[in-house]
Amino acid sequence: MKLLEPTRLGNLTLKNKMAMSAMTRSRADINGLVGERTVEYYTQRVGAGLIFTEAIRISEEATGSPLTPGVFTQEQIEAWKKVTAAVHENGGSIIAQLWHTGRAGHSVDRSGKLPLAPSALPIIGMQHFTSQGMKEYETPQEITIQEIKQTIKDFGQAARNAIEAGFDGVELHAANGYLPNQFLAESSNRRTDEYGGSFENKSRFVVEVMQELINAVGGERVGIKLSPLHPYGDMILNDPEGTYTYLISELNQLDFNYVELMKRSPYFPSPEHYPIGDEMVLFGQKIKQTVIANAGYDKISGEAELERGIAKLISFGTLFLANPDLPERFENDAALNEPDRATMFGGGKEGYIDYPFLPK
Repeated sequence: MKLLEPTRLGNLTLKNKMAMSAMTRSRADINGLVGERTVEYYTQRVGAGLIFTEAIRISEEATGSPLTPGVFTQEQIEAWKKVTAAVHENGGSIIAQLWHTGRAGHSVDRSGKLPLAPSALPIIGMQHFTSQGMKEYETPQEITIQEIKQTIKDFGQAARNAIEAGFDGVELHAANGYLPNQFLAESSNRRTDEYGGSFENKSRFVVEVMQELINAVGGERVGIKLSPLHPYGDMILNDPEGTYTYLISELNQLDFNYVELMKRSPYFPSPEHYPIGDEMVLFGQKIKQTVIANAGYDKISGEAELERGIAKLISFGTLFLANPDLPERFENDAALNEPDRATMFGGGKEGYIDYPFLPK
C-alpha cells in the first residue's frame, strides 16, 4: 500500500505518506497556551508520517476565534516545546500551521477591535463562533499598507518562534477564507493599490509572506496550504483558475518545500462559473514543489490519488481526529471510529483524547 510506504519531504524522513491535516480544536486557554491535553492529543497521533498542527495565531492582531493557540509570546513558545518534544520522542514529525484570520473574526474576542481585511467587506451568509456564542460577521477595517508590511514581518517572526519551539517546519495557511486567501478573492478584496485588481497584485501578499518565511527559517522548512475552488468564508473569485494559475507560477519561482492542495468540499458548493475539473489536474500538475493532497480522502481514494502520481502525500483530517491510530487501521482493514461532531471545536478531553485505539 503506497499510503504506508516511507518517504521524504525536504529534509524530513517520514514513516508513511499519511499526514494529519490541520484542524481547529479550540482547546487552548485564554492566553493562547496549549496544555497537557494537547501534548497527549498530538502524541497519540504520531503514527502519521507528518502532523500539521491546528492553525496557530501569528500575533494578537491575527486573532479570530476564542481559545485558539498562539506562537507570539515566550510562554506560548515554551508550551509548544512540550508538544514538539513529545512528538519527536515518539518518532513523529510536526509542522506548525501559521494563521492570520483577517475578516474571519469578531471584536468581542479582539478587545473590541474590528478585524482587519483587504477591503471593508464582511463575510456574507455565515455566522462566526465567538466566546459569546454565534454572531453575525462585522464589517472589517481595511488594512493599511503599513499594517500589511507589519503583518508580513509578524509571519516571519512567528516562523522563527515556531522553530525555537521545536517544530520541523511551518505552513502558511492561505486557504479556507483567512487573510492570505482574502487577498485573492474579489468578494473580499476591491483594493486599487498594489495589493488589488490584477492577478499580480492580488497574489502579492501571499508571495511576499512566503518569501518572508523562506528568509526567516529556510525554504526546506516552509510550505503553503491553498484551496483554489473552496468558497468557504465567502471566498468568491471572478476567475479562480486564472488567479491560481498565476499564483502558482509565482510560487514556482520560490525555493520552498511543498504545497498542500485542498479540494473543494461537497458541503460548500462552488459558484456556477467555477471550473468543474479536478483540482489535482487543474492546479496540482502545475506545481513545482511536492504536492500534498487534502480534503475528503479515505483509504481507497487516498491510495488512488498516490497511484495517479501528482500528489506524494495525502493529508487526512476528520479521520485522524477520530482515529489516532489511523495508519494501523488502514493496514489491518479495521473499522473506523465515528467522529463526535459536537466536540470538534471545543470542550475538554471528550472527543479530543478519548477516542479508542485498536486493541493490542
